[in-house]
Amino acid sequence: GVLQLVQPLARGLVAGIDDPAIGVQQRRRADAGKLQDLRGVDGARAEHDLAAAGMVDRRGLCVEILPEQHHVPARLVVKHPAALSFEEAAAVWMQYVTAWGALVEQAKLGEGDFVIVTAASSSVGLAAFQIARMVGATVIATTRTGAKRQALIDAGAHHVVATGEEDLVARVMEITDGQGARVVLDPVGGPSFEPLTESMARGGILLEYGALSGEPTPFPLFSVLGKSLTLKGYLYSEIVSDDAALDRAKAFIAAGLESGALKPRIARTFPLDAIQDAHRFLESNDQIGKVVVTV
Repeated sequence: GVLQLVQPLARGLVAGIDDPAIGVQQRRRADAGKLQDLRGVDGARAEHDLAAAGMVDRRGLCVEILPEQHHVPARLVVKHPAALSFEEAAAVWMQYVTAWGALVEQAKLGEGDFVIVTAASSSVGLAAFQIARMVGATVIATTRTGAKRQALIDAGAHHVVATGEEDLVARVMEITDGQGARVVLDPVGGPSFEPLTESMARGGILLEYGALSGEPTPFPLFSVLGKSLTLKGYLYSEIVSDDAALDRAKAFIAAGLESGALKPRIARTFPLDAIQDAHRFLESNDQIGKVVVTV
């Protein structure tokens, strides 16, 4: 169904844009009075106290703002969490749905598990920290250098491994008393894939949701065979396109936001006029958290 929210033409919008772990999504804005296309935007709001935040998938479902009505697919709308500002609400859904779908829905992460989270300073990485803590798991975050170590600890990681300075396999085995991590959440691929699987526990699962490396990703045959590992490609759209899974995601995330266990972290906020600066900031990889653009 389509939920129609009757409001005057919106004067402005707030939207979260993705970080490099997922790929920066595009947005277009038409002239006032015409259709405004927010395809790919995590959340949006009109300045007229529209009490909803939309989740928009990559298959083209979008929020449409017309002169007299807002047309939003009802299944992709949630009530604005009362505890969050509109900027925070715009920075919620992509990363929490992505991390929840991988860790909870598919990997069945739970009490006593260890999870390795790579590209840890991304919005999905930070969301994974919080979700893992909610279900009682221990987070091992990876980052290239130690520059972000304390920031990642402050954001919720139990342990941080700087892969450019430390031996990943040795550190993970030290942290897990030689057992390895049962779950890995990775958007990078490339040469790091092999040491990640060497760091895993027997029967573990690695969820690959990106290809940031750009280099060939070797298949770790001996680790997969020797440890009976599961390697799975994972997409956000697997959850958004499944009504039952999406309902479970909404319920989990809403409960976490209400309790305070989930709290979106905004790295910086930019006006639309500075959208190029926002993209440059994303590409710098200096951010820890989400980038929000106000319109």
